[in-house]
Amino acid sequence: MSPASFDKKRVADSFSRAACTYDSVAELQRDVGHELLKRLPETTPDIVMDLGSGTGYFTPFLKQRYPQAFTISLDLAEGMLHYSREQRPLDDTVWLCGDAESLPLADNSVDLIFTSLAIQWCEQTDKLFAEIARVLKPAGRFIFSTLGPDTLHELRTAWADVDDQVHVNRFIDWEELRRDLPDLLHVDSFETEYRVCRYTRLRELTNELKGIGAHNMNAGQPSGLTGRARVRAFTAAYEAQRHADGYLPATYHVYYGVFSKQQTN
Repeated sequence: MSPASFDKKRVADSFSRAACTYDSVAELQRDVGHELLKRLPETTPDIVMDLGSGTGYFTPFLKQRYPQAFTISLDLAEGMLHYSREQRPLDDTVWLCGDAESLPLADNSVDLIFTSLAIQWCEQTDKLFAEIARVLKPAGRFIFSTLGPDTLHELRTAWADVDDQVHVNRFIDWEELRRDLPDLLHVDSFETEYRVCRYTRLRELTNELKGIGAHNMNAGQPSGLTGRARVRAFTAAYEAQRHADGYLPATYHVYYGVFSKQQTN
């Protein structure tokens, strides 16, 4: 199942509700984003966009790196944008509510697009990449991190022992992403990383996922309350994966990429 089965309104509503709690539990998201910042080019862009900006945590870092640039902080979730604008006000910045698959921007208008752990919530990556290619100026850069299909495989394995329903968000792999690239976008670099978070109790992980608004948003997920017996079975299955060091693992399969828009004759 690909992210085409995500309910986009539910994604926006979920992250809007999580705006006030997100930063307190988003250690992994910050770590990944800081790693992505290392891939920013040594250029002097006029227009920079933080795509899927969330609480706006990384927008000031982009502003610090490119102080001369006008910055667009764009997100699907209005609640995130309100929080970002109030908590991290910046000069020469606009906060814009919009869909990455239908960007409210002119053709050839942005020099650099930065997005960290956001595009995995898009429904159709071919539309996403077409929009990136459309709004980027020739030679513009798209710097991104996103999640691969092995993300939270421990959680998926534990639920698979209980039933055959969809409990865990599923993400598409690099080969599928690559096939969706338009000719105008060139892959400058691509890297894969596995990050394993460690928890003493399963509740720490589930509370973290709820706190960042990233709980299950796939179509076909179970409806209604989960019975106690099923929860006990799920917990036991996850506990069976506890490492010898005493910690419960949660793996994040992270992609880092840099694309550039080709200049046409």
